Amino acid sequence: MKPRVGSVSRLAAPVRAALHRFAFASLVGASFLLLVIQRAEVPVLEKLRVATVDFFAPAVDFIASPVTTVTEVADDFRSILNLRAENARLREEVERLRQWRDVAQRLDVENQSLRSVVNYAPPPGGRQITGRVVADAGGAYVRNLLIAVGASQGVVRGLAAVSGEGFIGRVTDVGERTTRVLLITDLNSKIPVSVGTRGERAVLAGDNSALPRLLYLTQENTVAPGDLVVTSGHGGLLPPGLPIGAVETVSDRGVTVRPLADWQRLEHVRLLDYGLAQTSDIPAPAPPARTVTTPR
Repeated sequence: MKPRVGSVSRLAAPVRAALHRFAFASLVGASFLLLVIQRAEVPVLEKLRVATVDFFAPAVDFIASPVTTVTEVADDFRSILNLRAENARLREEVERLRQWRDVAQRLDVENQSLRSVVNYAPPPGGRQITGRVVADAGGAYVRNLLIAVGASQGVVRGLAAVSGEGFIGRVTDVGERTTRVLLITDLNSKIPVSVGTRGERAVLAGDNSALPRLLYLTQENTVAPGDLVVTSGHGGLLPPGLPIGAVETVSDRGVTVRPLADWQRLEHVRLLDYGLAQTSDIPAPAPPARTVTTPR
């Protein structure tokens, strides 16, 4: 005859109660026993512990591998975010440095231009006005510059304009904040000059080319290539002795002069006021050519 389930449960109940009662004490005792065994330097137990660790190490590594992988992926993701932020910061810094570099380059160019202007020391006693070249109004029939100074800075018509190398032209038009300078290469420019060590008198006339010509030289002149050409001051329009250029060629076709000024690097100009300006003697720009049609 089979025993009843209820009878087995009644028999197992005291055992279950005893296990519940002594479970905590048993666990504490087992833990204490393990600590004692671990501290005891028994060769057999040491070998057993090492063997146990070796046996379970692959399983522990297998279980920990996904956790390690997830941790590494998270670290890589954080590194990527940090690199992106650092890259954005570096890009902003590079752009800021480029802006400072552009500013420094512009200041360096302006500084060199201003230094070139002060290379030439004009005769003492005059007032000097320095202006920046804002436009080159040169064309097929005119050679002039627009300077960013005007009547508000005391500019008047007739003032001499010089670069860092020497005389380049005269003021023809004056606005409140801008000034137009007629260059010595312009067709309308006629400047009294002195040539060479003997001071040969002549007139430097522009012809819209890079090499203006000397007019009205005497037949007995001794002008030679390389002779220095300066303003003569004749007529009281300009101070004497302003260097203009050097004689380039001497031939039957005439005498040409190469100006000292570097037209390609002309960024700042000084206007010299010695109280000699006379507006009535400044040539007016040539009128535009007119075409006359005759009836057939």
